[in-house]
Order: sequence, then structure tokens, then C-alpha cells
Amino acid sequence: MAEVGTLYICPTPIGNLEDITLRALNTLKSVDIVAAEDTRHTIKLLNHFDIKKPLTSYHEHNIKEKGPLLINKLLNGNDIALVSDAGMPGISDPGEDLIRLCIDEGIIVDVLPGATASITALVSSGLSTERFVFEGFLSSNKKERQKQIQELKNETRTIILYESPHRLKSSLKDLNEILNDRKVCVARELTKRYQEIFRGNLSEALKKFSEEKIRGEFVIVLEGISTDSLEIIKDKFWDDLSIKDHIGLYVDTGFSKKEAVKKVAKERGIPKRDVYRESIGM
Repeated sequence: MAEVGTLYICPTPIGNLEDITLRALNTLKSVDIVAAEDTRHTIKLLNHFDIKKPLTSYHEHNIKEKGPLLINKLLNGNDIALVSDAGMPGISDPGEDLIRLCIDEGIIVDVLPGATASITALVSSGLSTERFVFEGFLSSNKKERQKQIQELKNETRTIILYESPHRLKSSLKDLNEILNDRKVCVARELTKRYQEIFRGNLSEALKKFSEEKIRGEFVIVLEGISTDSLEIIKDKFWDDLSIKDHIGLYVDTGFSKKEAVKKVAKERGIPKRDVYRESIGM
């Protein structure tokens, strides 16, 4: 029986080809197969570095059919490198499904470090990097998108979003209306020739991008709301809430359960052990 192969999660540059790592290049040269989000895109990368390997497609439209086929190849001893069009596979793409299948089958998954648009934009933003949350793409459906943003209204951590060019204006408009005019960084075409980093308020971002032709891929980094400004906390009378719901309000805004228990106990003037008892199972 052939030794089981390894799935290598191989990040590719998000723009500048010089950002690929030596380890990624050596991995792409050594594997038996490269599974790519778009083979037409990946072949350009491989050709640039003179890498000749069999390519197969693996994307959101064929994951149910292609996933088991790739697992079978891995079980038969083939090493596979999984790449997306740009950045880290598995982040807002179907790579997470293949990783899960490999874990279920006991196949080794070796994740290589590399370029990631979300972290690059976060560090570029100048906003707090101490605590942050990645929300991926907002919904293309207006009502669902507005619901998602409402859920982020009281988020205290810095928020990272991905957005496509044709939805950027609509998303900025909804963000400004629901979150109010808070600080934002909009990063476009990171590491590429026409990279642009906008820092300002949501209203300023909306005005700027409403007046321009929108091109490229975007990362939106939003300031979290300060704990002092949390309307949900400031305007609540805790007597109207159960202890469990009180804890849940803090957890939903980014506090750990331990922190939430401590705050609830202090605000209600009751022992922490009583609050902790209510938090069990949450």
C-alpha cells in the first residue's frame, strides 16, 4: 500500500510576485499535483518561476465532485499543493472544505506561512491590532448585509472585511448609515503597482469612492466601538435582563466569557460565583 500523501496549503502572492517564499517555491516544485482555484491564473505563476507540474482545478463550483477525487489521490501517495488565486488558501475560499476532509481521513495538512490580505491591511490601517475580528465578505443581498452590519454595531474589536469592486459603494453606504461615521481604512490592490491605502472616516470613504471608478479588490478595516460608547450597555437597565442574557450581551460585543462574568457581577453587585453558575453551557 502506498504511503499517504500530504496536502500542502501554499500561499501565493496577493499582488507582487516577489512576495512568494522560497519554501512555497520548493513545495510547488516537489509536489505531484497543484490544485488551483483558477488554473489559468496559476499557470502564469508557475511559468514565471519555471515550475512544471500537473494542474487541476478546485473551486467553489466543483468542491463536491473534486474534493473526494483529491482525497483519493492523497490516500494513494500523491502530495498535493493547494493554492488560491492570491493569498492564503482556506480564507474565504473552498480550501477549508478540503482541509476538513483531509483531517477526517487522517491525512497530514502542512500549512505554509505567506501573504494574507487581511493582516496586511490591518497593520497598514493604523487602527488597533490588539484585538480584531475577520468577517470575510458581506452578503450581496442588501437586507442580509444590513443585518450583518447591525450585528457588528457594538463590536469592540477592530473589524476586517473583504469586498469586491462592484459592491464597495453599497457596503460603505450601509456601513456609514448603521455604524455611524467611525474611522476606517480601505485598502485597494495591496502590494500591486496601483496599491492605495485610504484612511479616514466612513463618510469620507463613501464620498471618495462614490466619485471614482472602482477597480481592484478591497479590504475594509473598521474601528471597533469603544466600551464607553456602547449604547447597548449604556442604555440598558440590567434589572430587565436575566443574568444569562446580561452575560450574552457582553460576549456578543467581543468580551470573553470570563470578562463578561466579571463585569456582570460588578454591575449587579452579586458574587461572581452566582454569575458563573448562570454562564455554564453558554
